[in-house]
Amino acid sequence: MSELLGIARFKFHKGKVAEFKRLSAQAMEIVRTKDSGTLQYDIYLNDDESECMVIERYRDSEALIEHFENVGELFEPIFATVSVVHGEVLGEVSAALRANLADSPVQLFRPHQSM
Repeated sequence: MSELLGIARFKFHKGKVAEFKRLSAQAMEIVRTKDSGTLQYDIYLNDDESECMVIERYRDSEALIEHFENVGELFEPIFATVSVVHGEVLGEVSAALRANLADSPVQLFRPHQSM
């Protein structure tokens, strides 16, 4: 299996930016201390802090599944602070990860060409 790239864009619900920042700091600490295959986990805010982008890279599908297990308890409270504009995972995903994402708003993109 190949390295995976995750991209998500969120719009903050009114008055929820501070709560998102608090929860995302908790998620970042979990990623730093528990994830074994997360290669990148970056959160960007736009100038007026109305939206954010999350860029993630994982060693493989198993590493992304491990990430879900590690930060899963934070998904519900985080998603209570935002609306999902879009979410994608790019790369060759395993059957297990495909099943894990089946009921989510995340779109999967497999490689076509690369350098």
